[in-house]
Amino acid sequence: MRGLAGKHALVTGGGSGIGEAICKRLGEEGCIVSIFDLDLDSAATVADAIISNGGQARAYKVDITSRQQVEIGVELAEADQGPLFGLVNNAGWDRAIPFLDSEPDHWDKVIDINLKGPVNVTHAVVTEMAERGEGRVVFIASDAGRVGSSGESVYSACKGGIIALAKTLAREVARSGITLNCLCPGPTETPLLENLDPDGKLVDALKRAIPLRRLGQPDDYPGLVCFLLSDDAAYMTGQTISVSGGLTMHS
Repeated sequence: MRGLAGKHALVTGGGSGIGEAICKRLGEEGCIVSIFDLDLDSAATVADAIISNGGQARAYKVDITSRQQVEIGVELAEADQGPLFGLVNNAGWDRAIPFLDSEPDHWDKVIDINLKGPVNVTHAVVTEMAERGEGRVVFIASDAGRVGSSGESVYSACKGGIIALAKTLAREVARSGITLNCLCPGPTETPLLENLDPDGKLVDALKRAIPLRRLGQPDDYPGLVCFLLSDDAAYMTGQTISVSGGLTMHS
């Protein structure tokens, strides 16, 4: 991808799953990678893999639900590795519960991680980008935020909110040279899906429903993320792109 080599990019939740795959691909594209994750050991393992492959990366233990930790983490990452050009809001969490059976404690945790967390990180990073007059932001949202997902009502609401945030902020900061876009994965084989479907019944049903007859894999998404961060996507902003094997389609 044009324009990625030497650019500093931050990935939240980069210690496993889709985030890990994104971090490794960014390293292959020549980016300087900063990884925020609650699991520092996993994030450090990803950073070490990037370094072993000839790249540059550092891991930071950051709870994105804490505005203070986010501000400190962003400051440290920029001090260590230079100004941030790219941000990938990837971190997320959910547990499948029918809405009428769910409780406020569950709502709060889902909202804190999936909505408040990206808001915290985006505000901290984009504030600095606006002062420099350039930057790219990619939100890993979800098709749950576009079409809903049974058992994930609050999570779907958060992802829908992220899509709306990206569109609104894209308008506000366009003249500052910053673009914001959303990638919406469909069902993907990650620890999150294992948590949602411990007995595997949902996975079997999804495989039958997806036209390409398979679940997404973490490696299905990094190429599009890199494109959206690159010079090749300089004229794209405020867009929402589904990658779901054909499970969801829209014009």
